[in-house]
Amino acid sequence: MLAGKFGLALLSMLLGTHSSVLNGDLAARHLADYVPTPEELLLSYKRADAQRQTAAARAFKLRVVPHWYDSERHFWYRNDLGNGAKEFIDVETERGHRTFAFDHAKLAAALSKAAEADYSASKLPFSTIDFSDDLKSISFNVEPSRWKCDLASYECVRTGPATSDTPPPTAQTESVGTGDEQSPYAEEPRYVADADLQRRRGQNRDLSSPDGKWSVTISDGNIHVSAKEGGKEVLVSKAGVAGNEFFTVRWSPDSKSLVGIRRVLGDHKDVYLIQSSPDGGGRAKLRTRPYDLPGDKLDTFDLYVLDPVRLTETKVQMDPVDTGDVPEVRWKRDPRFFTYEKTDRGHGRFRIIEGDTQTGATRSLVDQIAKTFIDITSQYDYFCTDTDEIIWRSEKDGWGRLYLVDGAKGVISNPITKGNWVVRGVDKVDEKARQVWFHASGKNEGQDPYLMQYYRVNFDGSGLVALTEANGNHTVEFSPTRKFLIDTYSRVDLEPTFELRRSADGKLVSRFEKAEISALKASGWKYPEVFVSKARDGQTDIWGVVFRPANFDATKKYPIIENIYAGPQDSFVPKSFSPANRMQALAELGFVVIQVDGMGTRNRSKAFHDVCWKNLADAGFPDRILWMKALAAKYPYVDVDRVGIYGTSAGGQNSTGAMLFHPEFYKVAVSCAGCHDNRMDKVWWNEQWMGYPMGPHYAEQSNITNAAKLKGKLLLMVGELDTNVPPESTMRLVDAFIKANKDFQFLMLPGFDHTDGGPYGERKRRDFFVHNLLGVEPPDRNGAMPTGR
Repeated sequence: MLAGKFGLALLSMLLGTHSSVLNGDLAARHLADYVPTPEELLLSYKRADAQRQTAAARAFKLRVVPHWYDSERHFWYRNDLGNGAKEFIDVETERGHRTFAFDHAKLAAALSKAAEADYSASKLPFSTIDFSDDLKSISFNVEPSRWKCDLASYECVRTGPATSDTPPPTAQTESVGTGDEQSPYAEEPRYVADADLQRRRGQNRDLSSPDGKWSVTISDGNIHVSAKEGGKEVLVSKAGVAGNEFFTVRWSPDSKSLVGIRRVLGDHKDVYLIQSSPDGGGRAKLRTRPYDLPGDKLDTFDLYVLDPVRLTETKVQMDPVDTGDVPEVRWKRDPRFFTYEKTDRGHGRFRIIEGDTQTGATRSLVDQIAKTFIDITSQYDYFCTDTDEIIWRSEKDGWGRLYLVDGAKGVISNPITKGNWVVRGVDKVDEKARQVWFHASGKNEGQDPYLMQYYRVNFDGSGLVALTEANGNHTVEFSPTRKFLIDTYSRVDLEPTFELRRSADGKLVSRFEKAEISALKASGWKYPEVFVSKARDGQTDIWGVVFRPANFDATKKYPIIENIYAGPQDSFVPKSFSPANRMQALAELGFVVIQVDGMGTRNRSKAFHDVCWKNLADAGFPDRILWMKALAAKYPYVDVDRVGIYGTSAGGQNSTGAMLFHPEFYKVAVSCAGCHDNRMDKVWWNEQWMGYPMGPHYAEQSNITNAAKLKGKLLLMVGELDTNVPPESTMRLVDAFIKANKDFQFLMLPGFDHTDGGPYGERKRRDFFVHNLLGVEPPDRNGAMPTGR
């Protein structure tokens, strides 16, 4: 025994950094596989089914919704404590002093007496309150009446019928961020063909000038103007011809000129859906709609400047806008000039272009050319109305940063943000104070680089103020005047904490609330684990999360299942606390379930993101496989000889791709609604990452083209009415598998749109992994079910 230990230690020393892996491998060989008995498996299914409901009954104070009052000197919020119990809390903002908003016991007693009912202090019959201007009373609804309670005497009186509750005012934001709350399946096209507009081609539509003196109509593809006070309609454009017609105009603010937008229609070819089981029965129904695919001819636009007085028509000197999106015309302070944006098809070049209404001449105010792609899914620009300056987000220097552009000279005045971190979204641009409020990730050393933090900075890049700081994923809500902010932060392994901060300097006023999860922990619930390992380059950190079953036994070996979504439009590993997670529910059946953001996804450096360029089949698999092997080296109970994977949409493409391109590692997959060939999915998403013109790499990376490589066990699911990814993408993969004589399982879901299968699909996914990874049979739902199932 001692000799064996000495030999192992000596061998570990000789192998150096590989010793931990060796130790893990040797230890893993002595672990027995986790194989549940039928009774244990049934209990596992029950835990999985009950997980969300169980968590909801044991986790409280997960959210604060502030109601500001008394000129922001106070806000109140409600804590829901389970079983109908609730409490109303008040925070005085200057000191952060937290108290009950009123005496719950006194109010319950007074209201019970006045209403001739029985109310308890912990279960008051209302959800919102309104303070009077003098703060001496509150009002609330107890259907069907409105009540008022004096906070000195606690006398309660009816004041009339119940009123509708209205949400409290909050500070407005300029844009929506791109945090991890985004649905990973939100791939709907930025541009959808306007079929109604096509039907109305050539029909008159009234388009009045801002000063109300001019009327515009468009007929036979050309633009006509007339003075509203008895003026005769006069043709002002002649460039509209069949197949290249004007369809809308944009008036200048001074009504002296207008920009006519001319369009060459794209093909807008149809895709088809069959509704096999319509409500009420009868024949199946055919659904037809236009849907642009990569390589299709898209709508193309050019611009003309028109003068309603001189009746002149001047073509704007421009390359056509050819990505299917109608150019957005913005007018500068001097209405002689306007701007529009142009992203070249293939997304390799982005420009903000200025046009001159007098000459039709143009010049680029911003002109970015990328070696790979420009990410339109994170595009942001803001046009300052008082100065014509532009706040522009770009990755031109390798990271998502903000720049100040001189709108007169057409040059970058200065970077607004600096450093190797990522601006994720702009919350507000304050032109008067010349400040930008934004959220970003990766700035705080020692923290997960995806965690969101909030900041304010001056236009010239000076005066950066961190509005949040704790090691967590932050969301903020500003008071109506933005004097204060409520900072909510958490991690997957840290329950939410709520802080009141001053917006002027980000200083903490008080930490006034924290989530209550003691009952959840007492039930056996455990935090997911955040795990980090190196990418394929041996240097870059790859971040992921790990879920284990509640009855986890470290002396057993567990199959590992990856939840994959490698869409380059974002990052997807959860960063905020949740007491219930579908990955945890799956883990309950006897798996270690993980999720990872590999190279090729967003919100790290541009180089990290560029891995996806013309390379969607990569899907970060080299990083993911290394990550799971590192996890198994640390934890011998993780069995990387039994690896499953599942995903939906782009994740459906990825999970099937795992079985085709990495069958030596992935053994079982469930794929839903997959884009199995990037030539068969929406144009903007696929040309964004795979490029244009289409090259041979489209076919080379297609799951359909590579169907004959299938090994292992695969279940495909798709909704027959999928309006996001055409279901024929899955059907053609099925056809290719059949022609290649491959074994697989396939489930068409009647009546379903873009989906992961819903509750039935979830059950099929669980059963498939239980059967093929654990090697045991799932419950027989067609037989006599045991009690409780």
